[in-house]
Amino acid sequence: MTGTGWSLPTDTPREWLPALDVPEPGRQRRLTVLLRLLLLVPQFVVVFLLGIVALLMVVIGWFAALVLGRLPDPVHEFLAGYLGYSTRVNASAMLLVDRYPPFTLEAPPDYPVQLELRAGPLNRLAVFFRLLLMIPAAVVSSLVTAGWYSLAFFFWLLVLLLGRMPRPLFEATAATLRYGMRVHAYGLLLTPAYPKRLFGDDLPPDTLEGPRSATRPLLLGGPAKALVVAFLVLGLLGYVASSFGSPRSEENADPRGGPAATLSVQHRAPPWPAADGRPLGRP
Repeated sequence: MTGTGWSLPTDTPREWLPALDVPEPGRQRRLTVLLRLLLLVPQFVVVFLLGIVALLMVVIGWFAALVLGRLPDPVHEFLAGYLGYSTRVNASAMLLVDRYPPFTLEAPPDYPVQLELRAGPLNRLAVFFRLLLMIPAAVVSSLVTAGWYSLAFFFWLLVLLLGRMPRPLFEATAATLRYGMRVHAYGLLLTPAYPKRLFGDDLPPDTLEGPRSATRPLLLGGPAKALVVAFLVLGLLGYVASSFGSPRSEENADPRGGPAATLSVQHRAPPWPAADGRPLGRP
């Protein structure tokens, strides 16, 4: 294990998906739930600033990975720390844990949210086309995350009233967070494994390595899977609604309710004169 809490073995017998460990849903202080977003404002600022640096590091790492077939250790360490930091902040924002995330790139061993990523060689062709390859997974992640946040107020109110997150909601939220984390890990070149298992792990628990937690393995019940589907549908509906309500759509719409004015075919006189010297289209 490194200082950031990431396991970096030199040989991996099979594909390893980045793992997320979150404890069982427990009691949360209603005061911290009430002020959760306000308390996390400094964290959001730090994540934004770290994201700017991470973008530069990814560009450097992309060129290096094309040559070396892997990320340089300093680049990997920083990007792994950034991914862990942002995931801990997102876990707190999504009400999975009550404990405030620390201002550090290193994973505190006693913090309830832990990540594990196993470094390995990167396929140079997959690195070269990484942005193109990750589009389908990024679309799914953006839709399910947008769907979750469209209901975030109701989830916040539910946790505030109950003092805890119900189990089905916990499982669906953890699945959403874990899939988003895996998409980011793939985009940051931290793993060669393509993001998958949005609807939980299908493998038996005894076939999975590493520490056990409420999310390793992540086994979703029927209600939790229905919630994930609802997140996807709501995210898609939100995207469609925003597309039709965009300023470009309003500009292209005919105020009389007919076809777009920009697409209508209008008769225009050509600029050259006719044979008798009069412009075409004029009497």
